[in-house]
Amino acid sequence: MLKSLLAGVGILALALTAPASAETSDAPASEAIAQFVPHPTGRTTRFDFSHWDQALDFFVLELGPSLRENAFRPDADVGSRLVYGHTSRYRLEGNRVVFSMLEPEVIETLTEYRKDLEHIGNTVDIGSMPRNEQLAFWINLHNVAMVEQIARAYPVRQPRSIKIDGLPLDEAPVLAIRGMALSPRDIRTRIVYPNWKDPNVIYGFFRGEIGGPSLQSNAYNGENVGALLELSANEFVNSLRGAQSSGDTLLVSEIYEEARPFFFADWPESLREHIKYHADEEVQSILAKTGPVKASIYEHDIADLAGGERAPIYSNVESCGGAGGGQTGMGDCSPINSQIPQNVLRFVQERSAKVNALIKRGRLGRVIIGQTDADGNPVEVE
Repeated sequence: MLKSLLAGVGILALALTAPASAETSDAPASEAIAQFVPHPTGRTTRFDFSHWDQALDFFVLELGPSLRENAFRPDADVGSRLVYGHTSRYRLEGNRVVFSMLEPEVIETLTEYRKDLEHIGNTVDIGSMPRNEQLAFWINLHNVAMVEQIARAYPVRQPRSIKIDGLPLDEAPVLAIRGMALSPRDIRTRIVYPNWKDPNVIYGFFRGEIGGPSLQSNAYNGENVGALLELSANEFVNSLRGAQSSGDTLLVSEIYEEARPFFFADWPESLREHIKYHADEEVQSILAKTGPVKASIYEHDIADLAGGERAPIYSNVESCGGAGGGQTGMGDCSPINSQIPQNVLRFVQERSAKVNALIKRGRLGRVIIGQTDADGNPVEVE
């Protein structure tokens, strides 16, 4: 099923006006990066990421909002002292990608889709498009590249251990747009963070790790980008991955340190205000009781189902809401005649228990509501 969903992913539909010439690769770095500074011209070009949207809906497993409860270390498998799969106390937070289920043919299709995005970036002057279209393009390009490269290296327990030509994945120039080699970190810190004022853009970028923002089961586009970033920000800020307390100190995610020069120059006051804006009652209470801020929370383990390793034991499993959950909820369990690794089975069972807890607390559900202007057009993310 996954292969059939991704079969058309290599087609990226958009309305083109006039193609722009690609920059030469010998342009100075400062000049090359300047070409990506937003300069909207009023053109009405729109990107269509519907194929990526379909793929995400299938291979992203949603875990729902955080219960703000530490997950206990699981017991060893029967007859063994070994524990396969995720053991992190954060393992039931954030969405998951089914990396262990991606076959080589599917991974090749992801590569083709990444190349299609690069081709669009080389053909269209991205900076001249509407700001929301630009932002959606950069977020999707970043996330497609991360998913593709992690899938190629899988199994891997921590994405930061992946090296490409001797460089860590996040710093490796795995993309080439208009004559400039770009790493995932370049997209965040050299293109998006300097040119957008809204700190919510932080939460669009998937890093492949439990500690980072979730990969959403919807592709970003010009219409939903603001609302989807808001949803992702609310989930992250109110999770243990986002904010905790230690005595009178507010502990926050390390991702805020990277974003600090761009959005939180008046640290820590500006960061506290940002967190307060998204905080629910429990996090509001933590803010009220703490003073100093320390960016020290992060979990580097891979955001997958299996903990980045192959387990030798296999079992039958019950399926709840499909592999991706998507927008249809997280219930609807039914048995399937399939065998999956024991570590994945345990994780699915833990997820099921969490879903039941969310249902009892009336917290299950996913709503995306975007702001529109007087004409009904999506409000641009500044």
